[in-house]
Amino acid sequence: MEKLLELYKKWKGSVPANVEKLEGAGSNREYFRMADEDGETIIGVIGTSRDENHAFVYLAKHFEKRQLPVPHILAVSKDETRYLQSDLGDTSLFNAIRGGREAGGRYNLAEQELLHRTIRELPNIQLRGARGLDFSNCYPQPEFNQESVLFDLNYFKYCFLKATELDFHELKLEANFRMFAKDLTSEKMDSFLYRDFQARNVMLDKDGKPYFIDFQGGRKGPFYYDLASFLWQASAKYSFKLRRELVFDYYQSLKNYTEVPSKRHFVNRLSLFVLFRTLQVLGAYGFRGYYERKKHFIDSIPPAIQNLRDLLALGEDVFHYPYMMDMLKRLTQLPQFAHIEKPAVNRADGFKTVEKDIYNANPLDGPATFSKYDGKGPLVVRVFSFSFKKGIPEDSSGNGGGYVFDCRSTHNPGRYEPYKKITGLDEPVIRFLEDDGEILDFLKPVYKLADHHVKRYMQRGFTDLMFCFGCTGGQHRSVYSAQHLAEHLNEKYGIEVRIVHREQGIEQTLKAR
Repeated sequence: MEKLLELYKKWKGSVPANVEKLEGAGSNREYFRMADEDGETIIGVIGTSRDENHAFVYLAKHFEKRQLPVPHILAVSKDETRYLQSDLGDTSLFNAIRGGREAGGRYNLAEQELLHRTIRELPNIQLRGARGLDFSNCYPQPEFNQESVLFDLNYFKYCFLKATELDFHELKLEANFRMFAKDLTSEKMDSFLYRDFQARNVMLDKDGKPYFIDFQGGRKGPFYYDLASFLWQASAKYSFKLRRELVFDYYQSLKNYTEVPSKRHFVNRLSLFVLFRTLQVLGAYGFRGYYERKKHFIDSIPPAIQNLRDLLALGEDVFHYPYMMDMLKRLTQLPQFAHIEKPAVNRADGFKTVEKDIYNANPLDGPATFSKYDGKGPLVVRVFSFSFKKGIPEDSSGNGGGYVFDCRSTHNPGRYEPYKKITGLDEPVIRFLEDDGEILDFLKPVYKLADHHVKRYMQRGFTDLMFCFGCTGGQHRSVYSAQHLAEHLNEKYGIEVRIVHREQGIEQTLKAR
């Protein structure tokens, strides 16, 4: 610590007014927030591994030259065991999206936007960051290769697989491991492989712009690895839909930096790295959980196994390793990894889930995020008739309006003298429209749509729904349609329906039953 203070004094010209030790980041480095008399802060770092520190300092300086969002290196000790860097604050992406993660993957729009911003920025550091980079400075090795892949696969075998006591043929599995390692390294890429790209290693400024930290383990390698590492992190619980959107975002952003492979090739290659990354993290969870008995890692095993189940569903068309796939399938079927459906968790910020979802979603979609207006009830439907010449009725509920149907395609009784002074509520007009039949065909799909919408709104406990029917004068066809839909909904669902025939000055309420 004294040497870090000396480095600060040499850089600043005075000792810091305040020093605060920060939480560790999973490596052998210690972090300190150091403030001067004016309250300006920087981060001081002490690391016992000179090579690791050297890699970070070199990469940070290189990335800054490429105008990438990384910390600025302020000073480095001669032995490279201590250095000072700019302070990026306390808000990590991991903390910013905590609400969605703790609610079982129900990320709100603001959290999703932060994820989209981050994933769009990833190709920037991978491709632009690799230009002119001397990979010999990387730690602990300069390039992603078969040797490192086999190391991680064997880590999975010895630290996780053997601990489950699953019976397997070690030589057959090793042969498939070698095939897998060869495929993972078959495409040579000159991109920067971040290796530890996760939400904890992304800091956000006050505007939500992402900055990257802890990239000292990076090396030359395929860009698929980081995407798989980020989006298939088990504890993040990203839904299939959100994950798919983020993959597409990344693919589109990648086009700005390099010639991209076809979508089919991209997805197939990505799938290989998702499987590799899943086995890699299971190895880590096994060591930290089964051997070191750390609860966080034990708790992370079930979602990682579920990720593995989802991958196995892709089949041998993607993964051409028959023995390994059979072994992994048997692994996911072990009793200790039985899939147990857990109750939905409410968000703490107004977004919530209902106790039982009415419609069963595809399990790949993950849990839904529900509106904070759910469950208010009861539903009241408002139905209007109007003339298009006088404009569409305004919505007084504040919900922004609802359905508007144009009745002008149907036969108009207002063209004929006997009907000009009466409305769609009167028997002669009703008989004319129903004998003609066009209005009945017009209303069939309207009834079907309205039935579905009303039923769903009642199930979710929404309070307001609006239907509007317009015609030329707001007298015949629109009045008939509005009245009949209102009576249909009141009779079928027993809900309150308020009818407004605007141009006729008629209002009516059909009471709830």
